[in-house]
Amino acid sequence: MSAAPSTADGFDHVVDVLIVGSGGGGMAAALTAQAAGLDALVVEKSPYFGGSTALSGGGIWVPGAPAQRREGYHPSPEEVAKYLLQITDGLVSEARIRQYVQSAPQMLEFLENLSGWFEFVWKPGYADYYPELPGGSELGSTINVPPIDLRKLGDDEQKLLKPLALAPKGIWLGPKELRTFYRIRQSWAGKGVLLKLIARMVRARVFGERMAAIGQSLAARLRLAMRERGIPLWLETPMVELLTDAAGSVTGALVLREGRTVSVGGRLGVILASGGFDHDLAWRKEQLPVLDQDWSFGNPAAMGDGIRAGQKVGAATELLDEAWWFPAIQWPDGRMQFMLNERMMPAQFIVNGEGKRFINEAAPYMDFGHAMIDGQKSGVTHIPCWLVTDHRSWNRYVVGGHLPIPKIPGAPVPTGRKVPRAWLESGVVKAATSWDEMAAKIGVPARQLAETAARFNELARKGHDDDFNRGDSVYDNYYGAPTLPNPNLYPLGGPPYYAFRIVLGDLGTSGGLRTDEYARVLRDDDTVVRGLYAVGNTAAPVMGRSYAGAGATIGPAMTFGFVAAKHVAAHAAKQTL
Repeated sequence: MSAAPSTADGFDHVVDVLIVGSGGGGMAAALTAQAAGLDALVVEKSPYFGGSTALSGGGIWVPGAPAQRREGYHPSPEEVAKYLLQITDGLVSEARIRQYVQSAPQMLEFLENLSGWFEFVWKPGYADYYPELPGGSELGSTINVPPIDLRKLGDDEQKLLKPLALAPKGIWLGPKELRTFYRIRQSWAGKGVLLKLIARMVRARVFGERMAAIGQSLAARLRLAMRERGIPLWLETPMVELLTDAAGSVTGALVLREGRTVSVGGRLGVILASGGFDHDLAWRKEQLPVLDQDWSFGNPAAMGDGIRAGQKVGAATELLDEAWWFPAIQWPDGRMQFMLNERMMPAQFIVNGEGKRFINEAAPYMDFGHAMIDGQKSGVTHIPCWLVTDHRSWNRYVVGGHLPIPKIPGAPVPTGRKVPRAWLESGVVKAATSWDEMAAKIGVPARQLAETAARFNELARKGHDDDFNRGDSVYDNYYGAPTLPNPNLYPLGGPPYYAFRIVLGDLGTSGGLRTDEYARVLRDDDTVVRGLYAVGNTAAPVMGRSYAGAGATIGPAMTFGFVAAKHVAAHAAKQTL
């Protein structure tokens, strides 16, 4: 930690508020601060803006959002607070939870009124992850933005952080289209989405459209609004350390810019929005020894810079062993692929190293990740585990990105009736004609695997999962088969059988600096580190070890960016009185 000069003149550059990180939290903070009349600057370590927000599904979990109210849906704030208090199980202060419930809708309303780039929509149907709990919603509170043509970004288009696995030109799906597309074999609507995708590819080639949806659209819109408001963004400008005065208050930061160290003063505060430590594997293994590989989908630049900087000036941390877990497939080239809809398919079950089921396969991904971790700690292999299904399902449902349609030569994704040879040769997917053969291939006891399959089929024929209650929750049903009495249960048929290797993926770490309800960073004794705020994955999560619904990472990041900037502005107003 370095002491800054006591006067603003001692800095190379001075602003009212310095924001470190250009994801959803950082950009929302910058827009809020600037609208309050403050001089804001965003610095970003990477050559690209958008952070993990740009790589995400783009959902924003906001009960009571303006988009919901426009549709006549008004979730009770008191009930939502009860819901969050229950799922966070005492790990998060009630003050932080109530701040979130109150401020999240205000944040979206503020952005909508601020700029025409913001258009937030709500399409009911994607339930909260625990809709059966008091305050949970079967309609859901996930807010999205429409797709956008990235050409509107101009030169900034090349500076938007892109997903590692880019879809072919013109291929994009809105959040609600995905569910319909997964039913490509079950409904005409699913086939209609396929025709839409073909039309989009044609438009992209003929008219040069570069449409983007979900997280790409959200990050682009935030950047366009920042540019419209004249808020500077310094890319390729990593923070080196925070600067403090003699009293320990944060007064700015040292950054690296264009090859030299620059001191930037933040007259009113510094907001850390630089993400977690997703790809610092040594640190992550120190916190959670069962994690032995980098399986994170998070921003490649997320190495924990903000968290470390906060610790150096006395900040406390919480839940550093935690992440936004998301079971996934890892292909031999290192590419990660989500395992979501597959776990809701009817005719499949997932086994650990003993060949036993260990959880409702359709459970929310955070819970599934915790079950893998807890199981691994017990001494039984759960990382990896194996999703086992049959040939009928392979030809009926979307599995691992394979489309169950006739073979199309040159298609951008696998098609046809056969499992790609490369998948089988990679070892990520196994095929077998008997349970004994499958057990040998995935390394589990043969008798136990056969018993697990028989038990699962018995329950599936009965229509209720007595062992793990799969299908009881509306959330489970979302990507299930709507034509079945239980959308998530159907017996496996005859061979060949297939097994898909599942590893412990994540959307980024979620533990971080301890903060209060205003996003102020706290010490171990809960005193405030003056002048320092933390939001997003740099801060310990308002969701605790849980996950309220789709968008429960971006929602809090943007909301507490808004809250932090408002607190900075209120402090500035008091100083001028």
